[in-house]
Amino acid sequence: MSVLYIALPIAIFLGAAGMVACIRCIRSGQYDDMDTPAVRMLIDDKPSVEKKQTKDK
Repeated sequence: MSVLYIALPIAIFLGAAGMVACIRCIRSGQYDDMDTPAVRMLIDDKPSVEKKQTKDK
């Protein structure tokens, strides 16, 4: 029974910390755009060398 005096405050603290972290992530806009990050890695940032050479000719 005495373990409840230690385990219960720790559980409440961890739950509150998780709730605060979740609210902070939602307010920062992390979940606003769910489609673009998955496609962003497929888009080239710099044009390739072959494209530059074909334009010069």
